[in-house]
Amino acid sequence: MAEMVRSIPRPLVRANQWVIVLSVVLTWVSGREWFLLIPLVAGLAGLLFHFNPVMKLAKLFLRKDPKAYIPEDWEQQQFNQKIAVTCLALGFISFRLGWNVAGYVFTALVALAAFIAILGFCIGCFIHYQWKQYQYRRTHSS
Repeated sequence: MAEMVRSIPRPLVRANQWVIVLSVVLTWVSGREWFLLIPLVAGLAGLLFHFNPVMKLAKLFLRKDPKAYIPEDWEQQQFNQKIAVTCLALGFISFRLGWNVAGYVFTALVALAAFIAILGFCIGCFIHYQWKQYQYRRTHSS
C-alpha cells in the first residue's frame, strides 16, 4: 500500500514566505518591530495547531484545486517554519530589548532565506537534507 505523503500547495508556501519578507521590510522601514508578530504568530499557530492563518487566507485565492499545484513536502515545511519562527522570535525580542544589531541579524537571516526560497532555492531544505544525511551516516557507520 502506498504511503500517504502530506503536502502543501506551493502558492500557499510562497504566500507565507512573502508575508515574512514584507513584515521584515516593514519593520526595518517603520522601526516598528510589531510587524514581525504577523508571520511569527501565524508560524507558531501553524506549528502548534496546524492552522496557519496566512495560508488559510491565501487558500481563498487559489484558482485551481489545491492538489493541482506543485506540492511542497509538509515535513520539510514544518522544519523550515521552526527556523523562521525562531529567527522571527529572536529578532522581535532583540528589537524589544534594544539590541538592534541582533534584531537586524535575525530578521535579515529569515527574510533572506524566505526571499531566496521564493527565487527557487530553499536554504532550510538544504539544511534539513544535510541533517538527515548526517543522521543516516551516524546510525549506519557502526
